[in-house]
Amino acid sequence: MSAQPVRSASRTVLNLHPTSGRAPTAQRMIFGATLRKCREARGLKEKEVAEHLSGCSASKISRMEGGEHDFKEADVLRLLDLYEVTPPAERERLLGMCRLANKKAWWDGYRDIAPKELQTYTSLEEIAERIRCYETGQLFGLVQTADYTRALVRANTPDADPDVVDRMVEFRKLRADRFRENSETKLMYVLDEVTLSRGYGTQQVMHRQIVHLLELADHPRITFRLVPTKASNIPVQIGTSAIFDFAGEQLPAIAYVEGLNGGLYLQDATSVDTWVKHFDRLQVAAQSREACKKKLHDYAKIYR
Repeated sequence: MSAQPVRSASRTVLNLHPTSGRAPTAQRMIFGATLRKCREARGLKEKEVAEHLSGCSASKISRMEGGEHDFKEADVLRLLDLYEVTPPAERERLLGMCRLANKKAWWDGYRDIAPKELQTYTSLEEIAERIRCYETGQLFGLVQTADYTRALVRANTPDADPDVVDRMVEFRKLRADRFRENSETKLMYVLDEVTLSRGYGTQQVMHRQIVHLLELADHPRITFRLVPTKASNIPVQIGTSAIFDFAGEQLPAIAYVEGLNGGLYLQDATSVDTWVKHFDRLQVAAQSREACKKKLHDYAKIYR
């Protein structure tokens, strides 16, 4: 793993709830982290900042720095004054970052079917330099076909409104298309054979999905590894998770861990590095790209 900038211990776990503030998108997190660095450079605590600014609380400063609160230019200017950021060019640069963080994203029109954790996830996959992922119950979203996604959604939410299902499928397809066509992000996907043998949809749906995976297996930015069903001593306890790595000092690495009640975003160095070590052990134990392609060919015959 490449060296990452030092992380603040104050932002360790991000657990998004429907009643919380704005979804912390990548651009919001980047600008929030920049504001935190300005504050820390002045040796100020969040409570001290709040005491200097009327109508402001320490929790608001914390949410701003975590990307979970709107950035009003008036508030940002007051913070820059307090942090003694005086050079006009630097102030304008930071205000530009503020405007970019507040700009609506392409997925904004899907907020009715995309929970906050998914909005955050989508923003991270848009700017990540590399995504390392493992899924236990289904194929990774960015490699799914539309028919597979539809069957998956229907299996998990059989009472969902058909129009909602259509929008969910459309949203995932747009994410996958953007990743393949307009992105430079690299994907390291450890594919569990269970997600191939326990399929979704009809035989035809699964056959087309396997063919799609075979096409992606030769993509220059995608690397597959395989966890065979019959293999022993494979460290799969990592569960469904993803690690986002970013170029330069945009953001430190972030790990996403999925649970029954939603996902957690791990941001502190110790937690993320622990997850990286778990993933590295899994990747080493998994079989090669060629072994994965051979298994995919086998399943293409099974689902034919």
